[in-house]
Amino acid sequence: MPFDCQGIAMPSIAPRILVADDQADVVTALRLLLKREGFEADSASTVDDVRRSLAARPYDLLLMDLNYARDTTSGREGLDLLSEVHAQDGSLPVIVMTGWGSIDTAVEAMRRGARTFVHKPWDNAVLAETVRREIDDGHRRRAADAHAARERDEAQRIQRALLPATSPPFSWGAVAARWTPASGCGGDCYDILPLGGGAIGLTIADVAGKGLPAALVMAHLQASVRAFATEGQSPAQLAVRANDALCRNASVGRFATFFCSVIDDDGRSLTWCTAGHNAPILVHADGSADRLEGGGMVLGIMPGATFTERRTTLAPGDRLVLFTDGVTEATAGDSEQHDDEFGDDRLIEIVRANRTLGAPALVDAIIADVTRFTGGTFADDVTVVVLAL
Repeated sequence: MPFDCQGIAMPSIAPRILVADDQADVVTALRLLLKREGFEADSASTVDDVRRSLAARPYDLLLMDLNYARDTTSGREGLDLLSEVHAQDGSLPVIVMTGWGSIDTAVEAMRRGARTFVHKPWDNAVLAETVRREIDDGHRRRAADAHAARERDEAQRIQRALLPATSPPFSWGAVAARWTPASGCGGDCYDILPLGGGAIGLTIADVAGKGLPAALVMAHLQASVRAFATEGQSPAQLAVRANDALCRNASVGRFATFFCSVIDDDGRSLTWCTAGHNAPILVHADGSADRLEGGGMVLGIMPGATFTERRTTLAPGDRLVLFTDGVTEATAGDSEQHDDEFGDDRLIEIVRANRTLGAPALVDAIIADVTRFTGGTFADDVTVVVLAL
């Protein structure tokens, strides 16, 4: 469908309307009226007919009765259909018609996605004007939705490009990562920083909130960390400077959890600092597991905050897993267990059970298990980084 310079849809053919009513004489009258007004109209006499018609082709408007053969007075069948139609295409304008209407029914129809409620018998001139107005408004909404979708896709593409596409090569191990935003873009970020002499820095952060505002703060935080890391800062010093950078922009009202670590040039030592972030999991070759806890408060709240470093020894076969709370706080897709969270224990068991896998395969195994648990719908951004020695 073409658009004008203002992004408004300009259909090159007559708008097409689906008329849904189980009374043949009503359908005939409506189709004649719509044809006279310059519209094309198809008809459906049952709920299943409506489903099939909407699946077969796009429409500019659905003009539907609420009462069908199963229940001819309450409108319940039509209301249920309206909810289904709105869930599948929220931008499709729907005008509902009924001869048994009430205020309660009208309110319920609007709540379920109807744009307008019309009583039978109708006034031809008023109905034609209502149809034309709703179609025009629908074109504008769809153009706006398409524009917003393009912007979301572009924002996600840019945000993904800010994350490291590959890991720098090093002889003693490998790093892999996966970032899956809950919406078009989000507040999670990670980085793999070459620090010279074979050492690397691994960071992960989670900015409070979702969407574009969180993504903008994330980009600022990531740029700050990269700038400071080039100066040879220790994890604690890096956290101090990143915190001060966020605090200087306190008016944005966002804070971030943060984990920063440095692995030395032979992969034998890990130094880390945590700023309110989920404690990473370190699983050893024998299946034992440690948590890299402690360090300090979240970034962006208190200027001048200090952070504590800790150190541990690494060994061949170790698997270090960094993650955001979108993993452990993911909720079950089963409606009967919707309060059940994925949790730390389940994540530890997955890492332990798959500890012989390489970094990319272990990331895949974790994401696959979280996806199965949630039914494929993430309420929060999900980010996983794996270091395999």
